[in-house]
Amino acid sequence: MVIVSKKIGWEVAKKSSLPLIAFLLFAGGYILYKIKIVPVISPALHQGLKKYIGTVFIICIALIVQRITGAIVGWYKENVTARTRTELDDKLIPILRRTLNVIIWVISFLIILPLYGVNINALIAALGVGSLAIALAAQDTIANVIAGFLIMVDTPFRIGDKIKIPSGEIVKVLDIGVRRSKFLSEDKAIIIVPNLDLSKSKIINYTYGEPRSKSS
Repeated sequence: MVIVSKKIGWEVAKKSSLPLIAFLLFAGGYILYKIKIVPVISPALHQGLKKYIGTVFIICIALIVQRITGAIVGWYKENVTARTRTELDDKLIPILRRTLNVIIWVISFLIILPLYGVNINALIAALGVGSLAIALAAQDTIANVIAGFLIMVDTPFRIGDKIKIPSGEIVKVLDIGVRRSKFLSEDKAIIIVPNLDLSKSKIINYTYGEPRSKSS
């Protein structure tokens, strides 16, 4: 556990070093600005410069957070997903990375706008309504993606396993996808089943029982 934490910490430090250095240099420059420049400029000019300074600060922080999350996700991809037999996590990692980046920059954008006198209440309300509409329209897709992730975590079956699916057919697992999984039936037909149906139903795994039957 300690070794894993050190590896993650090193990866985070390596990826976030440049934006962190830029942030520290800018912070040092801001301190000098407060000490040397603010006393000799007009309050109006100082108020005008504050929004630009705040914008740069927020962008630096967003870059640092983006690098940190990217380093953690990248470490997980290289050290965890590479050892799993399923390709589901390999497909989910890029989606997770892009989603995190979008969330980071949307939040940063919403923080920056008030610095320029923009009222973001209406924008937040519009984003909330839009997100709700998208979630309702894509609820089946979202449910299948979540079910696929739970299948990856619980591993009721693995690629190559012989199982009985909810329809009663005995099949071989070919692929565990993000939304749907593929199976090969005994008559060599490809069967594609939504992950949600698999997660809600009883699955009989014959491959899991083979080592126990041999040992007994």
